[in-house]
Amino acid sequence: MFDKKVYIERRNKLRNEMNNGIALFIANPEASFNYPSNTYYYRQDSHFSYFFGLNLPGFAGCIDFESGEEILFGNDFDIDDIIWMGEQPSVSELSARAGVNQSQPYGNLPDYIASALAKGRKIHFLPPYRGKVMIELAALLGIPVTGLKAESSLELIRAVVKLKEVKDSLEIAEIEKAVDVAWLMHTTAMKMAKSGMKEQEIAGTIEGIAIALGGAVSFPIILSVDGQTLHNHHHHNILQEGRMLVVDAGAELASLYASDITRTVPVGGKFNRRQREIYEIVLKANTETIATIKPGKEYRENHFQAARIIAQGLKDLGLMKGDVDEAVAAGAHTLFMPHGLGHQMGMDVHDLEGLGEDHVGYDEHTRRATDFGTAYLRLGKKLKPGLVLTNEPGIYFIPALIDKFRAEKKFTEFIDYNKVETYKDFGGIRIEDDVLVTETAYRILGKPIPKTVDEVEATAVQQREWLKIEGLF
Repeated sequence: MFDKKVYIERRNKLRNEMNNGIALFIANPEASFNYPSNTYYYRQDSHFSYFFGLNLPGFAGCIDFESGEEILFGNDFDIDDIIWMGEQPSVSELSARAGVNQSQPYGNLPDYIASALAKGRKIHFLPPYRGKVMIELAALLGIPVTGLKAESSLELIRAVVKLKEVKDSLEIAEIEKAVDVAWLMHTTAMKMAKSGMKEQEIAGTIEGIAIALGGAVSFPIILSVDGQTLHNHHHHNILQEGRMLVVDAGAELASLYASDITRTVPVGGKFNRRQREIYEIVLKANTETIATIKPGKEYRENHFQAARIIAQGLKDLGLMKGDVDEAVAAGAHTLFMPHGLGHQMGMDVHDLEGLGEDHVGYDEHTRRATDFGTAYLRLGKKLKPGLVLTNEPGIYFIPALIDKFRAEKKFTEFIDYNKVETYKDFGGIRIEDDVLVTETAYRILGKPIPKTVDEVEATAVQQREWLKIEGLF
């Protein structure tokens, strides 16, 4: 938890963006694992944490935008709680830590909301995503669960996006710490990527690093030699020479700020000719599009810059043909990169997207595309200083997609399907960094994680030194 001044300032900024009604933020409840008392690792709601800082269930925060009143609702721990959890601070003490000068028992919340509604007051809330919170909101507001998303406050969504997408120095420092944890996770995975290893061993080891260094993984680890499956959470393959291991993983700190890094390593630590050729294209797309990041530029332009680099590189290898600009304009590159270049990140690895991707990655000036591939670009709008985003181009050979496009005779003037057929056993390659948009350009965050061919090979060939990691705990 940061100093209370941070949360006071955040709520004041929110108050400046809103001119009526009451904002209601409900802390995430516990989620049961397999019976009520056995719960999953607790993860606070990012918006509640951002404005109130508390990493505990059983609370709700209200901000009255007209009177300026702030109330934290929660219950003090009783003796049964203390027996199992130890001594705990009181609600008034927790309120003081968050800079809130008024607290009430949680049981007062329904009457508070009912009184406000009876006076015709607007209750602003964000789109809920946890079942228990949906049920509670429905009961408090008299809105059917199925209608909550439609009734969520567009004014509050826009205000929260405006405030949270621009990161201050405190937040950037936290994200860099999370990237530094990811550095150890990814270099460890590179060293473990040996023939005969099971994917699960590597995935478990690097998840353990995130936990050991004080947090958790920022999303379920994607780690597979079947890298052609973009979000592959199955870790049952045995590594064999000739395959490429895609590792997409990041860490989340206790502050909830996250990292999101992808690296691809050849099993055994040495690229063969075909792997190196494809890898160098993806690396060029990554480095050259990062180099052109700057405020005022639409990130959609960077996406299509990556697409042209990939199309040109594949044309040089004989996998694509024809005019590169025409191929990209037609969408032929989406056979090989059917996703967008990146997304915003911060307290959530896909920062703010729970409020609606179009509210976060697009605006009134930049509208989302609807065509295959480009529609998956989560961030297309103009960049501004303080945004933190991912840059993650990739090339994938997806047999089902190749077969589909070929059967439909799509892009035959731009794709040599006979040559592409010979790559169906390749898998995929993705390279991803976390980047801050500065006042004039960009900065890649955190300790540099090996990504050139020479750097990856030099790290990977260290055999099993991952067993001797010093200073991990």
